[in-house]
Parts: sequence; C-alpha cells; structure tokens
Amino acid sequence: MDWELERSAGRLVARPRGRVDETTWEAFSQALTSAVRDAADAGGLPLVVDLSGLDYMSSRGLRALTMAKREAGEVVKITLAGPNAPMREILAISRYDKLFEVTDSLGSVA
Repeated sequence: MDWELERSAGRLVARPRGRVDETTWEAFSQALTSAVRDAADAGGLPLVVDLSGLDYMSSRGLRALTMAKREAGEVVKITLAGPNAPMREILAISRYDKLFEVTDSLGSVA
C-alpha cells in the first residue's frame, strides 16, 4: 500500500493505493491517524480519503477507519471518496456508509 497526503482547496486529501490487508493495515492505520491529527492541528480541516486507488480493504482496514473516526471526534470531518464497486459494497455491508459520508469521486466532495 502506498500513501500520499496533500493539502488542497482548504482540505487534506489522503490517497491510499493498492490493498489494505493483513500485511498493510498497520501502515494504513498509522498514516490515517497521522492525517487526522494533521487536519486537527490545521484548525479542523476536512479530511478526504480518496479510495479510488484502493483495490481491496480487509476488516482490519475498516477497523483503522473506525479508529480514525474516533480520533477525529467532532473536530475533523472525514469523507470517503471514489470507492470502486467492490469497495462500495464492503462499505455498505459493514454499514460504514452510515458512519462516513461516501461520495462517488473526489470532485463531488462538498
């Protein structure tokens, strides 16, 4: 899994790429938690996680999202953008589409 983080248009955009599975979930979790802290330190910037580059996410990756949401609290809004069809199904089955705003693309994030 690769990770890229940039500040753009008044928000932080995180771009994980590859797979979040049993071998990469810890790196994903650490990078995501760090991004949440960066967003909070920057005055509560919104954090958009662009999922378009992810092929797969295991339950441990979902747990990392849960931990990031807890870390963000009411200070940082986390939006998940651009999941592919299998990722969208994973988010729906796990009901993470109820915990996070999920948009079709990075461009459709308000």
